[in-house]
Formats: sequence, structure tokens, C-alpha cells
Amino acid sequence: MGLSNVLKNLKPSLLHPVVFIGHGSPMNTIEDNVFSRGMKAMGRQLAKPQLILVVSAHWETSGVQITAMPNPRTIYDFGGFPDALYHVQYLAPGAPEFANQSCKAWQLYNVHPNYTWGLDHGAWSVLRNMFPEADIPVVQLSLNTNWNASTHFEFSRELKALRSKGVLILGSGNIVHNFSYMNFDALHPGDFNFPYAHDWAVEANETLKYWIKNSQVSDLCNYNIGNTALKRAIPTPEHYLPLLYTMGVLEPHESVQFFNDQIIAGAFSMTSFISKEF
Repeated sequence: MGLSNVLKNLKPSLLHPVVFIGHGSPMNTIEDNVFSRGMKAMGRQLAKPQLILVVSAHWETSGVQITAMPNPRTIYDFGGFPDALYHVQYLAPGAPEFANQSCKAWQLYNVHPNYTWGLDHGAWSVLRNMFPEADIPVVQLSLNTNWNASTHFEFSRELKALRSKGVLILGSGNIVHNFSYMNFDALHPGDFNFPYAHDWAVEANETLKYWIKNSQVSDLCNYNIGNTALKRAIPTPEHYLPLLYTMGVLEPHESVQFFNDQIIAGAFSMTSFISKEF
């Protein structure tokens, strides 16, 4: 079955922009800082989408799942943060019909509905800044742990048609993300977002930005071959893979505009981008 049933209840629109967000700490959703302000500014810039599809670093499954509940819960998938963060809720509606029809449309990729997950902090900590009213339906698509990067990219191409129906495809991760090299000594007291970067993190971030800007898909899918800086920057794939879902839905006539382009704590890139037409 094609996408016709998935799209039938969505109105035609201009090609909706694609956004990748370096989400960083969930504290960005309750703090006023350069990154939360960047996300808020991006939300104000965007036309209001009819639906938001999020690919977050924080939902990995064996196989692909899509949230299909009418009211996704707010998931606090972290520990050690101030109590205030555990009282934040983002009560956006779900889109059960869209999710279930998507499973049929993408049956080649064995996509299944999920009725228990919700919105993890890779989704809600970003969306709360971008769309604080929480009045837009949101679905999350999981990362299949059985796929390599190239298969993730291949599957992402299936999402392209959604953009012309006013769907925001949002990738949420961090293209440089290595807790083992986080430098606490470089942090100002209480300021996780203080700008500081290891040399290898700068090299990896600039390499990835170059590949993104020039749509070097083969390099992006083979990021872990040969480059020492990239191997250190991406020790595990989950925070990197959402990038491929945003790259996979870009059109040939589009470029990207970077924002929140900063490395913090030595080993975390907050680099984000939005698609732009030439």
C-alpha cells in the first residue's frame, strides 16, 4: 500500500522545512540560554506544521516502531536532574490513524505501531521550546538497532512525501556525543553549556558540517570508516542517526542553514540546521 491513505487527511502545502536539532541537556527546556533561545527562534520562523514526526536518539528498538496512541505521555528518561524537570509535561496529541496507516505504507520495512512509549526527552525538550502550545499532533519513529547507517538513510527516503503535506520531520540528537570525554574541569560552575571543545571534536564537527552542506551522503553513511576524530566523536550511533533521517528527505534544490553551532563540555556538539531552498 502506498502513502495515499497516510496523506489523505493532510492538506497539501508548500514543502515544509526539515530540522535537525542538537538537543543536549534536557535542562534546555526550562533554562533561558543560547540554545533554548535558538530553538524558540526556529519555532517562530517555521510555518505551523499539520503534524510533527520526530526521530529521537533516545528511542531504540529491534525493528521500527511508531507511536500510535492518541495522547502520548511525557517520558523522563534521565536521572540526576532538578525536581522541576520531572514536573514538565508536553501534552501534545498523537496521531493514531496516521501511525497505523504509516505501518501499512512502510510494511516493506516492517514498521509496527507502539501504544506504550510516548515522547522521550529527545522529543519534548526540543518541542517545548519550538512549539510551546503543544497543539500539534506528534508521532515518534524509533531507531532500528538492527540496521546500519545506509539502511536508515534508505528508509528515510520513504518520508519525503510527507513534507508536501505540511509534516515537519525533526531529527533530534547530537552529531558529536561522547560522555567519556566530557571535561568537567572546563565547565563553569553549574554551566553545562559553557563553550569548550577538544580538538578532535572540532575536527569531527567541521567534517560533518562540510558533508551535510555538500550532501555527501556516502560519507555520512560511512562516517565510522577511517577517520579517528569521527570514531571518537560517535562512539555509539544513536545520537548520530537522526541526522540521516533529515538528510534523507532533502530535495536536490535545497541547502541547509546551521544554528546553535557550538561544542560544549569538550565532547558535545549542539550544531543544528534547517533546510533552505536555493
